[in-house]
Amino acid sequence: MAKQRLHWTLPKLSTPKQCERWSDLMPMITWELWLAREIVTDRPLPWQKRLTKLTPGRVAQAMPGVLAAIGTPANSPKLRGKSPGWEPGQQRLQRTRYPIVKKAFSRSSKKTKI
Repeated sequence: MAKQRLHWTLPKLSTPKQCERWSDLMPMITWELWLAREIVTDRPLPWQKRLTKLTPGRVAQAMPGVLAAIGTPANSPKLRGKSPGWEPGQQRLQRTRYPIVKKAFSRSSKKTKI
């Protein structure tokens, strides 16, 4: 049950090296969930009971709250607006034009065998 809940069997990997890497990664993720169980709060779904001792699946369910509190190392998105466009005095070159290639239409005559 634990392997399916923690998505150990989920990916369909094609090479043995990928399978080995995934199998090396899964215990680290499980260890991370075990360490995080002290800092997460139980957020059960409406049909689930509250637990005092959280399972790895319940910790994984509560991890988005921890990740939101930690934040992200990524830069904030740049503001959108009107682009500066071409600089004044910059030369614009004509685009290279190529002739259109047309496929010739041919009727194949059907020969009937008698």
